[in-house]
Amino acid sequence: MEWFDSLSLIDGPIPVIVSVLGALGGLWLLVSSSRTYSRRWLPIAVTTAIAATAIGYVVVEKVWRPFPDPIATAIYVWIGVGLAALFAVVFRLLASHGVLGKMTTVGAAVLVVAAAALHVNLEFDAYPTVGNALGVESAARIQFSDVPASVAQTVSGTPLDSVWTAPADLVTAGRVTSATVPATASNFSARDAQIYLPPAYFADPRPLLPVLVLLAGQPGAPEDWLNGGKLAETMDNFARDHAGLAPVVVVADGTGSSIANPLCVDSPLGNVDTYLSRDVPDWIDSALQVDTDRAHWAIGGLSYGGTCSIQMATNHPDVYPTFLDLSGQREPTLGDRDRTVQQAFGGNAAAFTAVNPLDLLKSRRYPDSAGIFVVGSDDKDYKPGQQEMYDAAKAAGMDVQYVEVPGGHSFSVWSEGLRRELPWLATRTGLTS
Repeated sequence: MEWFDSLSLIDGPIPVIVSVLGALGGLWLLVSSSRTYSRRWLPIAVTTAIAATAIGYVVVEKVWRPFPDPIATAIYVWIGVGLAALFAVVFRLLASHGVLGKMTTVGAAVLVVAAAALHVNLEFDAYPTVGNALGVESAARIQFSDVPASVAQTVSGTPLDSVWTAPADLVTAGRVTSATVPATASNFSARDAQIYLPPAYFADPRPLLPVLVLLAGQPGAPEDWLNGGKLAETMDNFARDHAGLAPVVVVADGTGSSIANPLCVDSPLGNVDTYLSRDVPDWIDSALQVDTDRAHWAIGGLSYGGTCSIQMATNHPDVYPTFLDLSGQREPTLGDRDRTVQQAFGGNAAAFTAVNPLDLLKSRRYPDSAGIFVVGSDDKDYKPGQQEMYDAAKAAGMDVQYVEVPGGHSFSVWSEGLRRELPWLATRTGLTS
């Protein structure tokens, strides 16, 4: 069934087919020979869906505000379409005659909901294939207990590819695993990290590989980098062209839950700063056999994770002198500066300024740091902030680049950003010349 799991939900015939079937399902729910359904119950179902969507919008965007930036209007529209189908199916079942009619009605509602879900996914490209959407595990996944222990003989050098020769029996693809990173210093409640180990990690003697710490967005989870981020695919392709060499990638949890926004700082919302700057590096050093020279370490992330990456690079340049900021914000935020300062810093604006990257870049110099800011060319909300951060980083002495790739605020940009900048990361971290 690999062919089925690999079917694209972003390109090709599937989005078209599902959209057409959803339209036909919607037409079935709209048209009925029952006047009571058409004139009374259908309008009630549609009105209820609109009202429920509007209430949800007000609660999420105006009251709860779990996300720092507004959710795209198209998302709410498609949610409303799905709700309308679910409400309509109840009344349409009462108007349908016979088992076949009722089965067709249920099927029509399922098609509409599926089409709505597909179009929500198209906004973010979070699940590029059927297998991703169904949660099908990669054949390359192993238990962390099966990761080979440290070996006696290692290979080191800068660049590493100049002193490395791949053995004839080297595995052809990397492996993905997961592990709990103890929050010894931070006491931060983090989810398991996802870890990519390239083919060369399984060799003996083992090359001491550089480390890339990646962070997901908010809402999000470490697994997002394996699905929409195409992490394993990107790394395997790079390793295939470099004798099995690629960075060891640890996708750490920078939020604690899918919708939490602890701002990547130490605060009452969670000690994320200490977790990422101390607990994660300490665990990597102890649990994995890698290059421990922090000059060969990098951090990167998408959206919230991009903001977090520049936070780590400015607050802890000794730990993460290299960063990849993919569609990050101009500053960590809970929606606005006042709310952020009040909820995370107890109203102390100076405490916020002391850790805010934009303020740090204005007051400090970073001659040994380097990074790349990547943003979608159509991302009107995040592009101005990325341009401002690039200018500030350059003025602070960082070796930085600003890159735009086609797309908006979606995984198509973030996966392409990682693929495109991986050669630069490899050279910067001492892996390749």
